[in-house]
Amino acid sequence: MFGFDFIFVFVFGFVMVCFVFVIVNGIAEWNRNNHSPRLTIHAVVISKRTKVTHNHHAAMGDSTGAHGYHSTASTFYYITFQADSGDRMELRVKSSHYSMIAQGDEGSLTFQGTRFLNFQ
Repeated sequence: MFGFDFIFVFVFGFVMVCFVFVIVNGIAEWNRNNHSPRLTIHAVVISKRTKVTHNHHAAMGDSTGAHGYHSTASTFYYITFQADSGDRMELRVKSSHYSMIAQGDEGSLTFQGTRFLNFQ
């Protein structure tokens, strides 16, 4: 019985440490972005990509009485820009910006840290 208790506490502790780590990293990045200057540079769109994540949730107690799974998907949009200096940066953008920007477009990129603000 001691072994099960130890493993349970260890796994629970590990999951909690990972959860706190993700939250702290997110807050730290948000804070760094807020303290970074807003920059506007000339840039060229090098590439675009999407990342789709799937989540499966138990769908218990639905109106049919059946127990199954409910699946949801989230799509994240990324664009890689290249500055005149040759530096490249990939920024996460909203779907509305993603659909309006094409590979090869040139313009003024405004960003703050790792946060995309605008591209004209």
